[in-house]
Amino acid sequence: MTGRIIHIDTAKSWRGGQQQAAYLHEGLLHRKIDSLMVCPEHSAMALWCRERRYPVQTLPLCCEADIVSALRLARTVKRSGRCILHAHNAHAMTLALMAKLRVKKQAAVIASRRVDFPLKSHSWAQWKYRTSLLDGIICVSHEIQRVMLHQGISENTLRVIPSGIDIHTSDTLKQSPAFREEWHIPTDHKIVCTVAAMTSEKDYPTFLEAARRVIQAYPKVHFMAVGDGKQLASIKALAGHKGLQDHLVFTGFRRDVGWFLKNSDLFVLASKKEGLGTSILDAEAAGLAVIGTDAGGIPEVIHHGENGLIVPRQNPEALSLAILSLLRDDEKRKEFGKKSLDLVRNFDIGLTVEKHIGLYEEILKKY
Repeated sequence: MTGRIIHIDTAKSWRGGQQQAAYLHEGLLHRKIDSLMVCPEHSAMALWCRERRYPVQTLPLCCEADIVSALRLARTVKRSGRCILHAHNAHAMTLALMAKLRVKKQAAVIASRRVDFPLKSHSWAQWKYRTSLLDGIICVSHEIQRVMLHQGISENTLRVIPSGIDIHTSDTLKQSPAFREEWHIPTDHKIVCTVAAMTSEKDYPTFLEAARRVIQAYPKVHFMAVGDGKQLASIKALAGHKGLQDHLVFTGFRRDVGWFLKNSDLFVLASKKEGLGTSILDAEAAGLAVIGTDAGGIPEVIHHGENGLIVPRQNPEALSLAILSLLRDDEKRKEFGKKSLDLVRNFDIGLTVEKHIGLYEEILKKY
């Protein structure tokens, strides 16, 4: 493939979208494709790239309409020759389109859409998803594609490429008594884990209420919440109000997520909004039975009754009953976990990278 891929990610923190952008950048470089990451200085992405000596350019990216950053990006494009600007979040999309106005036909612009929210109603948000300057929108699930079509976005603009993971991350990990000792979890307690940012769309209130109901009926259980975010303090306060402190551990942000999944018995994601749910994929790769809601793309990664259960979103009673059913049925839980290992192969990051390369090649032929 001839042409440079310039990824743009404006986030300073590290969440699922950043992991996907990082996977893609790394995958392209390993295939000897010219790839550059553009991100803010002092961001988690900049640190990740520098630790690995991967190509990275930092820009101020002080706001969505950062003209200085857009001009500097345009200069990078002019030095790069023919290229694709791949925006990995909404603010990055604005920056890419502003740069495109300066470089015209030298660069194509594509954007990844990772959330199943409707488009914002204001004119700028509507324009940037409909402008002819945009060459394509990658939807990480069919549900996101459905939402975009409902918003009136042309089907010709949309391409579904599911997010992927390194399905072998947990291969060498094993359950260890040291894990339970570290987190003060009794050996006869089962562990139910969730991995989710502390934000409204992850719906921790439903997760906590379901946990409360489960503990009442099945006391020998511990819940673990792996993640951080702006709602951490209020979520911890709610957990305390519900009296969960003796059965619930908040770990904060962790890079060793596989260690937590491998030592868990069951994985739960209570989201009320979800683009796809890569934390579910990570749990499947660890050989876990999984429970999720019917939100967004979650039903695309959990096969109900095969490797896990789907329950209605924002329904703590249904969620608690699903958790209890699998805690009480060791055979079914293990059977679901084995099936997870089979299903997750469809989401190997290698497949995701190859699908992106195919799209890049299609677009570059037009330039």
